[in-house]
Amino acid sequence: MAEAADIQGTGPSPARRWLRRTITVAFGAPLLAGLLQAPVAPSAAAAEDGTGSRTVDVSLDTLAPSAPVEGDTVTVTGTVTNRGKKTVTDATVNLRVGPRMTSRSEIEQVTGRTGFRNDSDPAPLDDAPTVKIPRLGAGLSADFSLSVPVSELGLDEDGVYQLGVSLTGQTSDRQYDRVLGIERTFLPYQPEATEKKTQLTYLWPLISSAHVSAQTATDDQQTPVFEDDDLAAELRPGGRLDQLVSLGKDLPVTWVVDPDLLASVDAMANGYRVKDGDLDVPGRNQAVAERWLDALEKAVQGHKVVALPFADPDLASLAHRGKDVPGSLGHLQSATALAGMTVETVLHVPASTDFAWPADGAVDPSIVAVATSAGADKVIARSDSVRDDLPYTPTAARPLGNGSTTAVVSDALLSAAFEGDMVRAENSTLAVQEFLAQSLAVTLEQPEDQRSVVVAPQRMPSVAQAQAMATALEGLSGRRWTQPTDLLAAAVVKPDPDASTQVPSSSRYPKKLRDRELPVQAFRDMKTTRDELDDFKVILTQPERVVTPFGNAINREMSTSWRGEARAAAIYRNDVLDYLQTLTKGVQLVDKSDLTLSGRSATIPVTVQNKLLQGVDHLKLRLTSANKNRLELNGERYTELPVKVGGGHSQSVKFTASANVNGQVPMTAQLYTEDGTPYGQPMNFTVKVSEITATVMLVIAGGVLLLVLAGVRMYSQRKRVAARNAEAEAAETAEDDTASGPGTEAPAEEEPDGDEPVQPSDPTADTGPESGDPSGPGEKVDR
Repeated sequence: MAEAADIQGTGPSPARRWLRRTITVAFGAPLLAGLLQAPVAPSAAAAEDGTGSRTVDVSLDTLAPSAPVEGDTVTVTGTVTNRGKKTVTDATVNLRVGPRMTSRSEIEQVTGRTGFRNDSDPAPLDDAPTVKIPRLGAGLSADFSLSVPVSELGLDEDGVYQLGVSLTGQTSDRQYDRVLGIERTFLPYQPEATEKKTQLTYLWPLISSAHVSAQTATDDQQTPVFEDDDLAAELRPGGRLDQLVSLGKDLPVTWVVDPDLLASVDAMANGYRVKDGDLDVPGRNQAVAERWLDALEKAVQGHKVVALPFADPDLASLAHRGKDVPGSLGHLQSATALAGMTVETVLHVPASTDFAWPADGAVDPSIVAVATSAGADKVIARSDSVRDDLPYTPTAARPLGNGSTTAVVSDALLSAAFEGDMVRAENSTLAVQEFLAQSLAVTLEQPEDQRSVVVAPQRMPSVAQAQAMATALEGLSGRRWTQPTDLLAAAVVKPDPDASTQVPSSSRYPKKLRDRELPVQAFRDMKTTRDELDDFKVILTQPERVVTPFGNAINREMSTSWRGEARAAAIYRNDVLDYLQTLTKGVQLVDKSDLTLSGRSATIPVTVQNKLLQGVDHLKLRLTSANKNRLELNGERYTELPVKVGGGHSQSVKFTASANVNGQVPMTAQLYTEDGTPYGQPMNFTVKVSEITATVMLVIAGGVLLLVLAGVRMYSQRKRVAARNAEAEAAETAEDDTASGPGTEAPAEEEPDGDEPVQPSDPTADTGPESGDPSGPGEKVDR
């Protein structure tokens, strides 16, 4: 139509021209806006490709003092590293302070930020010192140090402030100043003590993994045999356990101890052995263990000590996977009974056994039920499990469920503050500052009310983590907003009426924790070991030599330290059971070859061998005939005789048998305990009955009679010949007749003994050590 109009020489009306301009502006405005915004897009992408506010990594290695007061000078040191591909030029490192944090959640949000944000990050401090870096090549680093008096930080009131260190500079492709990197931390500022201080309880865990096997040496002291010598590395100066003791002795903490660790180190100090292939060799770190125990005993003086059940059993695994396996809960009871006694014996201080500590403080109804089944009436939970829908942090202690159990709910943020990699100085510094900031924020939430907060860190902190924890507690040493207390005192503080007392449902139990639990098979393996131990101990004259080491080993099989170590846990369980079975097989029946029974009655010997170092008793040996009509035992199909064998000896047990009919009779020998439980494997052999009949006896008697008659005849003939010879000699020599007389009889030849042939003798009642090899072929039994 436009073309037609042009041809016709007429243009559009003024109204139409106005409408066209309006439409053009309406549709063109977004396009113009897009064109104007187009240069911004590369800046957004620049943050991703290393040319934006994350081009330079800013590391804060130290911040001192961690909680400044008036008159202090805050010093921050660290490193800047160019992570981009372009050289950074004309760079400046600045301090940025503010704004003041108003809640714990705000602190948590700041922690999660990475790149620079113009809307929330404050401007650099005016007139504050800066560090100039003219040139920083790609991949290169430079150190910095900034010191500013507190009076110049702009801290107007008490509270927690955001403190940032940023690097502003240029790159070759963008030659204008912009923030290329920033790191944030927190500055708790409370120069004067608050009126109401938060009562802070910090648990100091002294826990390790299982190191002692069920095996002991053959000496009277039963020297324990360790699976490895790795525990010594933790005890040596600078080791993990050494650092926990060295740091903890000067800190206001509650020691939470696994008694198995104390028992293991005490065993090392008194002499121990270590597995070396199929053998065991003397341990070489006795002095290391002695030194550590001495240091620990001094460190805990004046502190409260809480003893976990022996070997720190995994309560959640027991509740979710093991409680339905018979006998599993019994291990928890025995582990609890051992706890206080072990701590007092080794450290000579009393210990509380009233607390149960599930992994990561996660609870549900079944965990609480199991945790309190062995006598503990207090459960150390965590606030991310027992959640409080409150705008403030309530006091830790509160009744749980029906009120018979006290939950001591540790603060999740404070408890998890040092779980990461604390080896890097930056990570440790940031964790310490956040911990201090969160603790001050707790106090300032409700400054008019005093509350009690509990911190339950990870069970086995590393050296770096322990050092960071100690630094944080030292930062609270001024006691301006917290005051230390112990776990026993925290458990009896009046609860907050608004705090949650509900036990979380099972569906809320974290999957990541459930996936790391011991499997049901682990508890079945424990039951198998326990059942075999029960059958074994009843026959021993010194059962305590076996019950104690194996009972402790079964407790270790349930340890929380096996979480995430399924293969290692299974190997440990198998080793314990294999060693127990090796011992039980030390009492066995010696295999017999088939026997031949000649006659109507005889005794059948069966040998019991004891390879153990101690005697066995309370055993019965049952011998059973498969055919009573052919061969009976004391008139019955089977008979039993008591067995008692000294250590390292063998005992022959004799059974009276009566034969009725010729032929082969299968026999079975089996050991039983006094309650009728079979012990060991049965031993089978065959008795061949070969009875001597009356006809055979007549033939033998006839043959004997003929031999006797032939002997008499020969004797008579020899006598007559001797007489004739004597008469001839008398006739020749008269004087010899007087001297010799009528004649002398030759001595009679001794007749053979008419007794029955002698059978091989039975072994003596107690043979002493002897071979357990089967008897030789052709064995005959005594008649």
